Amino acid sequence: MGRLEGKNCIVTGAAGGIGLETCILFVREGANVLMSDISGPALEKAVARLHEVVPEAKTRKVETKITDVSKEADIKAMVEHVDSWGGLDVIFNNAGIMHADDADAIDTPEKIWDLTQAINVKGVWFGSKHAVLSFRKHNKKTASVINTASVVAIVGSATPQLAYTASKGAVMALTRELAITHAREAFRFNSLCPAPLNTPLLQDWLGDDAVKRARREVHFPTGRFGEAVEQAQAVLFLASDESSFVNGTDFVVDGGMTKCYITPEGPPTEPPKNFAH
Repeated sequence: MGRLEGKNCIVTGAAGGIGLETCILFVREGANVLMSDISGPALEKAVARLHEVVPEAKTRKVETKITDVSKEADIKAMVEHVDSWGGLDVIFNNAGIMHADDADAIDTPEKIWDLTQAINVKGVWFGSKHAVLSFRKHNKKTASVINTASVVAIVGSATPQLAYTASKGAVMALTRELAITHAREAFRFNSLCPAPLNTPLLQDWLGDDAVKRARREVHFPTGRFGEAVEQAQAVLFLASDESSFVNGTDFVVDGGMTKCYITPEGPPTEPPKNFAH
C-alpha cells in the first residue's frame, strides 16, 4: 500500500518543476492524479515523462486538464472532473508566476501587479474554495490542501519582485485562516515555502555569470540550490495521513537559508558615512 493509496488528487502547475515532481511521487504512492496546467503541449510532455519514469501509472487514473487558475469557472470544472472519480482528497494549489517585469514599488506596472495577484492569490482561493465544496459533497472525513507560498513571504527579496512577494504573503495568510476555519471538519491547509530551486529556467538565466550565481548561492548554508523533487517530498508528506496533525503550518523547505546569517567571503567594505551603530 502506498502512502496515498486510492486518494484522488489535483496538482496545478503540473507541467514542470515542483508540480511534475509531485505528480510523479503521488502516482508512485498509489494516488489518482489530475495534472492541471495552462499549457496543453507542456501537459502532454509532462504526462509522457510521468509514464516514462512511473510504469505503474497505467494502473492509476492519470489525466490532464488545461486550466487557467485565475478563472473560477476553470477551477470549478477541474474539481468537478475529479468529483466524477468519487471526490477529491488532496489538492496542491501550485500554479503561479513571477513576471519578468515585476520590480519595486516604483517600477512594477499595475497590469503586472494585477496579473500576479489574479494567478497567485485568486487561483489559490478558488482552488481552496472548490476543494472544500467537494470535500463536503463527498463527506470526506479527512482531506488536505497544500498551497505554494515562498520563503519571500518570510524574508524580503534582495532582488525586487514586489508583486510576487506580496502575492506569496497573501497565500500564507489565506492558508492559515482556512486552516483554522475548517479544522473541525478535518480539512487541513498548509503552505509550502520553497527557496530558489535548481531549475532549467534558473540555470539558463544564471548562465556562465559566476558573480550572479555566487550572489545567490552564498545565501544557502548548504552551498547549493534546492531541487524540485525535495519540495515534492514535502508536499507528499503534507498530502499523506502521516501529517494528520499538521495544520496551518508554513512548511519551509530551504536548506536552512532563512535561519542563517551569511557573511560572504572577501575583504570587508567600509560602511556608509551615515551608518548608525
